[in-house]
Amino acid sequence: MSTPLETLTLALWNTHVYYPLSNFSAWLDVVERQLQQAQQAGAKLLILPEYMAEQWLNFAPAGLAEAEEIPWLAKQAPTALEGLASLVNRYKVGLLAGTMPVSLEHVPALTTPPYVNRAHLFLPDGRVLTQDKLCLTPTERQPEAWYLSAGNQLNIFEWHGLRIAMLICLDVELPVLSARLAAHNVDLVLVPSMTHTHAGHARVFGCARARAIELCCAVAVVGCVGEAAPPREQERPNISAAAVFVPSEIQQGVFYETPVATQANGAGQLHIVSHIPMAQIRNIRQGGKAEVWPGHWQGEHVRIVEHSSR
Repeated sequence: MSTPLETLTLALWNTHVYYPLSNFSAWLDVVERQLQQAQQAGAKLLILPEYMAEQWLNFAPAGLAEAEEIPWLAKQAPTALEGLASLVNRYKVGLLAGTMPVSLEHVPALTTPPYVNRAHLFLPDGRVLTQDKLCLTPTERQPEAWYLSAGNQLNIFEWHGLRIAMLICLDVELPVLSARLAAHNVDLVLVPSMTHTHAGHARVFGCARARAIELCCAVAVVGCVGEAAPPREQERPNISAAAVFVPSEIQQGVFYETPVATQANGAGQLHIVSHIPMAQIRNIRQGGKAEVWPGHWQGEHVRIVEHSSR
């Protein structure tokens, strides 16, 4: 394991889903501009939101039904991944390319949806690390709309001496995952998100802050903004923000957070979060400098007893 970074600078892109694009070349140009800005700002990693692939629907075939969107997006994914890998190799900035639907190579049963919602993390050292969404929303389980399978593996990887995990949107809302991660000494959790209401934003960002406290680590979360493209009979607005949460001993737990946004200018705002104090966070977690942190506390000795009323 290499010497861990003392500080880390991240770039968080509130991607504007409705930004007009005519083809893949135009989309890659937009991503390239964000990578250029991230590189110039000294960021090690650019983070895109969940389902940033919805931008591709700007140039989807006319009349594409909602149930056809996931298969069509999954068919485009290999082209997108090839282009993104080339950009990361050129700019030497890591890229968490949000998430996109991906076709499963082996489908366990005919009744199993053959697609997953997958995050791809491209690293300048040539690695491409993936994470499938583990807990699906009702929208992602509708055969007549978006129909996906859930992942079954949570990956932890090392980069620049940091131990990193990815929790996709709803996954960060699940305390059971946090409790299991606590045993693995995680430094950073990356959370690409897509939420359509203020309530959804509050859940994801509130739980991301809780995970930073529970894991005594940094948690970076970013979501899409703007109207989904192309316009549909039923509106699908995107409401979100960008934030980096840390243990409460540092700035009361909020290292960086933007106001919630419903609209965006241009391709969406790029936020540079500089000098996240990773060494200080590790010292709090490992050096006993936390005011109160129980560590890998599982509560094995606790019994739950239900008392019935008379």
